Amino acid sequence: MASIAIYSVKGGVGKTTFAVNLAWCSATISRRKTLLWDLDPANGSGFLLDVGPKKKKPASSIFMRERNPAKMIRKSRYDNLHLLPADESLRLLDRELAQMNSAKRLAKLTKGLAKDYDRIIFDCPPVMNEMSEQVMRAADLVIVPLPPSPLSTRAFEQVVDIVKGSGKKHPPILPVLSMMDMRRTLHRQTRADNPKWPAIPLSSALEQCAVRQSPVGAFDPRSVSAQAFARLWTAIERKLAKR
Repeated sequence: MASIAIYSVKGGVGKTTFAVNLAWCSATISRRKTLLWDLDPANGSGFLLDVGPKKKKPASSIFMRERNPAKMIRKSRYDNLHLLPADESLRLLDRELAQMNSAKRLAKLTKGLAKDYDRIIFDCPPVMNEMSEQVMRAADLVIVPLPPSPLSTRAFEQVVDIVKGSGKKHPPILPVLSMMDMRRTLHRQTRADNPKWPAIPLSSALEQCAVRQSPVGAFDPRSVSAQAFARLWTAIERKLAKR
């Protein structure tokens, strides 16, 4: 089993879109048993997959009450793809985790799910706190979506500092330019400044993910964005194989 964190220090960069589409690629292209674990209280991944949380069991109870995560996992309409949904209870989780004095709680829970899944993908909240540090200790690879702007490099450096601060054996980090529009001068310049970073182009198909509540590869596999996510997933698998 390998775990992959989709992480950014700010919202609005396509983080959840990355998480859902990469999870779909894992389940459909690689045919791996995949769990998408939504740690963002907004439950964006659940919305994009049209899967809601179980109302009687708050998401935070997995951490606080030693509840078995498997009992809260829900199936999506795609083969091999399951979801552990988020809800508003996660907003207070950071403070509670700090009080628990358990720096590897998430890593322990993830390890317990390894027997059931080949890939676990974390849709992380866009914050720098105890939860983000827990994610870095649990992840084997960190994917960082970065919008094309002069601040991209600075945002990436912030994430690098966070990951390195999580411990000596920190996971590798892969920056990815998101929402690329090569018609824009700024985007072309950002691409030229970072030619080795993978990129996901903006497309009308990608914008339809939220409308259709579906990964782009499921309804428009020939779109440039679907093909870009497929290539990115192949690169991720190769990177994981070198662990």
